[in-house]
Amino acid sequence: MSTSWARARAHTGWELRLLLRNGEQLLLVFIIPIVLVLALGRTTFVPGGVDAAIPKVLTISILAGCFTSLAIATGFERRSGALRFLATTPLTRANLLTGKAFATAIVTLLSVLVVSLLGIALGWRPAGTWPVAIGIAFLGCLTFAAWGLFLAGTLRAEAVLAVANGVFLALILFGGIIIDPTQLPDALGTVIAFLPSAALAQGLTQALDPNPTDAAQLLKSVLVLTTWAVTGALLARRFFRWE
Repeated sequence: MSTSWARARAHTGWELRLLLRNGEQLLLVFIIPIVLVLALGRTTFVPGGVDAAIPKVLTISILAGCFTSLAIATGFERRSGALRFLATTPLTRANLLTGKAFATAIVTLLSVLVVSLLGIALGWRPAGTWPVAIGIAFLGCLTFAAWGLFLAGTLRAEAVLAVANGVFLALILFGGIIIDPTQLPDALGTVIAFLPSAALAQGLTQALDPNPTDAAQLLKSVLVLTTWAVTGALLARRFFRWE
């Protein structure tokens, strides 16, 4: 177990260095969230101003980095043969998936820090329970990374590109991020509330609220994200293909 974990940690470091040298990754994970904070925090499109915008932008940042970007990059690594080369090393499938997931989560959490600092500069005063917020953010990272790897490991690169971008836009617009599920018709809102995007957005909103009003919603968000994370991880481990 210790040897396997050492390999996973080494691969995490290697993946992390690659991510930090990738301009497209930096654009997606850092620049776009910064633009969204400036746009949503200074308009009336999102009621509540920057205080309401920050949890939504954090959710979009995690979704972009841990799902869309990871899925597309890994899908094209499969097509180029890079993953087939890694298969010749002592890395197991679990080591590979763990390393990619954790490296992506680390970069995305750095993006979360940048968004938070920008929000503070715009007048956001972070409150609530920060350890809980950080835990939910990390759980969201692992959830979307697991599903991103499952997608990348089962479809052709071109299909991954189309599906990942399509899911990204669909979850932003209709997945409970921009529009809260409570603002939708009861039946539709109930279904959307069980999506990982809605659970993450609502969990961060509750955790960062100085006067949280619904502890049950916070627990629900954790349970929903945990269920999606475990399911995605099991599917990725079972069906991920090297080529």
